[in-house]
Amino acid sequence: MALAARFRQADDPTGGGRMPPLTPMGTLRWHVVEPLVDHVAPRTVLEIGCGQGAVATRLSRRAQVTAVELDESSHAVSAARLEGAAEVVHGAVDTLAPGRQWDLVCAFEVLEHIEDDDAALDAWFAMVRPGGHLLLSVPVHQRRFGPADELVGHYRRYDRGQLGEKLHTAGFVDVSERLYGWPLGYALEQVRNAVSARRLARGGSTGESLTKEDRTMTSGRFLQPSAVIGTAMPVVVRPFAWLQMLFPSRGTGAVVLARRRQAS
Repeated sequence: MALAARFRQADDPTGGGRMPPLTPMGTLRWHVVEPLVDHVAPRTVLEIGCGQGAVATRLSRRAQVTAVELDESSHAVSAARLEGAAEVVHGAVDTLAPGRQWDLVCAFEVLEHIEDDDAALDAWFAMVRPGGHLLLSVPVHQRRFGPADELVGHYRRYDRGQLGEKLHTAGFVDVSERLYGWPLGYALEQVRNAVSARRLARGGSTGESLTKEDRTMTSGRFLQPSAVIGTAMPVVVRPFAWLQMLFPSRGTGAVVLARRRQAS
């Protein structure tokens, strides 16, 4: 019981109850994302592509959250987890009423699934309140594009600085980028690639050929941890989360923060 309590406290230091589990890479990412969210201190947050709601649940402890998810199965899970704590919308982001804006718009592991990423960034810019921020995470290094990227419907990975240029073109300023995931992310990527290669050899996760859109829809369910593993994850991953902070220019993923200028 004492050990389980330690795990729960590590996952939810606010003491407000156990959080939904994150994947190992998601846990590494959250250690980078959390201080950025606390720094910009938004009152309202939009998460695009919330998956099963693990991050949106954490964000809802800090702000009023709207979460959007396209996949019906993942939406059902996130809606149950966030019932009474956030607005959870099933559908594409354009399902939202035109003209709505938020202090912080987030999209974690989403942009690489969108064929026209420039158009997506333009649309997301309009959703950020003047003076507000956009917070993204993406896989990095196109040379590392592999079976896991293919299985979940990625169009690309981003090389260093590439996303920053796109954000500047979309109208954002004060763009900052840091990599994360060294060294554990490289081992996790090898595991995902091995599992994905076997699934692709069988024709996809359902045993038949899937379109890129189908694979994107199911990506939020790929290799999600069980409740038991998820409970232990923060403690197991914590040393690697500290270690990655020593090497912010290395890793398999990037977290990028950008600001929309205040209206003149």
